[in-house]
Amino acid sequence: MANRPRLVLLTGAAGRIGTSLRTSLPAYGYRLRCFDRLPVPGEPQALTADLQDAQALAAAMEGVDAVVHLAAIPGEAPFADILAANIDGTYRLFEAARAAGVHRIVYASSNHAVGFTERPADGAAVPVDTPQRPDTYYGLSKCFGENLASLYADRHGTQTVSLRIGSFSDEPRSIRALGTWLSPGDCARLVHAALTGPVSGHTVVYGISANTRAWWDLSTARALGYQPQDDAEQYAQQLIAELGELPADDPEYRYLGGRFTR
Repeated sequence: MANRPRLVLLTGAAGRIGTSLRTSLPAYGYRLRCFDRLPVPGEPQALTADLQDAQALAAAMEGVDAVVHLAAIPGEAPFADILAANIDGTYRLFEAARAAGVHRIVYASSNHAVGFTERPADGAAVPVDTPQRPDTYYGLSKCFGENLASLYADRHGTQTVSLRIGSFSDEPRSIRALGTWLSPGDCARLVHAALTGPVSGHTVVYGISANTRAWWDLSTARALGYQPQDDAEQYAQQLIAELGELPADDPEYRYLGGRFTR
């Protein structure tokens, strides 16, 4: 408890995951300072600004113990847009945190950083040391963010954790998601572990629940203290009855990036 960050800057607080974490993280003892380019409902003290606004970022970092960086275009877009928001914006966030002396940053990466990686034929869990193979400009931006986190860990001593988030939703909505689902409850548990767990340099973890059909290795996440409690398998029978099994050669099943590889 003594080492737990107390005031956490949450960027992208108006987004889907940000909205979920605004509800769930305070139960772990955090105070949140919200930051988004859009107004954050129910948060009158939230900072409404763009990541390009250096003064707003500096103000957002005052007194902060850690950052959870979600702010980004959350899918494929023209490269110029990805460059401004996901790449340059992420650099500005990291640099503002460094200048303010913030010691831990949790970065929302994505499975799309390794999207063109094919799933093993034997169904084995894919390890975190799989080489980056982005499937889109969006995935490329997540590779940049992970590498930036590694640079700031090595050069500046910042404790950084990159979360390769899978399919975040209240419940799995596809056959693919039976292996890639991250529940809201487990998302909060994962972020809490990333904020408090033992980190040496830069750590990459996959962000999924305790799925029976899990695609990715959770060993590095568990080493942080992550104890997922939800399993997509409880939805399997209904989803398979409604949608049928995926053929092995379907990109949704064959590649880690699913439809993003089409």
